[in-house]
Amino acid sequence: MAFWSEHGTAAAMRLIRAKIGDAIAGRPIFNKMALDDFGDESHSTDIAFGRDDHALAASKVVRTRFLTSQPLETFLIPNALPRVSLVTDSIGRESLFGGVGTALLLAAQLANRMNASLRIVTRTEAPSASNAAQILGAYGIQLKHEVQFAFAPMALDGATQSAGAAGLDIHPDETFITTSWWTTAATLASVPPASIIYLLQEDERMFYPFGDDRVHCERILNNQDIRFVVNTRLLYDHLIASGLDNLKHNGSWFEPAFPKTLFYERQRVSGGKKKFFFYARPNNLRNLFYVGLDIIERAVNEGILDLEQWDLLLVGKHIPNVAFGNGYVPERCEGLDWEAYADLVGTVDLGLCLMYTPHPSYPPLDLAASGAVVVTNKFANKQDLSNYSRNIICAELNTEAALDALRAGVALAEDKETRARNFAANGLGADWTQSFEPILELLTTAR
Repeated sequence: MAFWSEHGTAAAMRLIRAKIGDAIAGRPIFNKMALDDFGDESHSTDIAFGRDDHALAASKVVRTRFLTSQPLETFLIPNALPRVSLVTDSIGRESLFGGVGTALLLAAQLANRMNASLRIVTRTEAPSASNAAQILGAYGIQLKHEVQFAFAPMALDGATQSAGAAGLDIHPDETFITTSWWTTAATLASVPPASIIYLLQEDERMFYPFGDDRVHCERILNNQDIRFVVNTRLLYDHLIASGLDNLKHNGSWFEPAFPKTLFYERQRVSGGKKKFFFYARPNNLRNLFYVGLDIIERAVNEGILDLEQWDLLLVGKHIPNVAFGNGYVPERCEGLDWEAYADLVGTVDLGLCLMYTPHPSYPPLDLAASGAVVVTNKFANKQDLSNYSRNIICAELNTEAALDALRAGVALAEDKETRARNFAANGLGADWTQSFEPILELLTTAR
């Protein structure tokens, strides 16, 4: 029950299926290595050792520790219609924002450009056809051929990868889009490197302290034989400057788009309070949840955010029940679908979105594309995002600088003329087809 409560129904069902498979195959149901945690960005499991001092094979220890990067089980089929396979952890409702949604859009457009079918392969949760249809529909993308779905869960406790399933069929004329270093590692072990396009949307080395995880990640990022597509010029420049010279010859970049049919300023309630948005993901360390809480607490106590005039919204995942100032409890917004999220963003006046990496992240751009003012932090070569919108204010990562930025943000949010003028001059793209065009041209002519 504890596992179910912590990891959810889908993970519990997979564990049960694996255990049943072990029982049928005569393998021990309860052995000495146990799945402990799949965090929001985790690719690995911690290992619980038994008490009987029974030695575990080193290969099994490593295999279990880096479970999600274990090879995909595949079998070859004859040539068929060209196919683009997107390999990702999940396309569950809460996984589709930002990077996964972008991956789906890129895969769909590449499939159409190649006159290929699209297959979505997930590893931690069975794929949802309705979720994929929602994203493609929201962006007006129609596939030329059918979309296929496949679930390729990782092996648990040394069980066969898919508990008796035959694995993924692949054919020689197939292109794979991977979405993280671990899905890339899993795919790289099973298909030719030249068939892999790694969609890189963060400096994933920064997910970890210096240690095994970072080394595994960096090995994939240094790969000379796969192609990289990087989300934003800012991140691409940072990756090369930080030593990934391979991206100079096997990498390219694009800027994200924010269609005006989805991202626009919604009608406000007359006489209502203004809305303050905080990007709240405590389990994604780079989002600096606790730094943000401290900044908001100070802003409330110092009257920068007057609670008589502002409603506070905490938007994200796994948000604890917190209070600010003299007991004010903000609204927590979790589990929104794509359109509900866009509707919410379109009513926001001011946001605080922290990202302790070079990438601007999506929420600041979502908010700016919807007419809001945003405060975010500087990091490395991320010093100024006014090329996207002059309604985005970048501050140094210290509390006083962030409070000064919030003061400026409140003033700009209330200065309707300047805010509207900045919004009208936004440099954000609005058409994914245009954003992807150079990438699609490069990927298809290079085949």
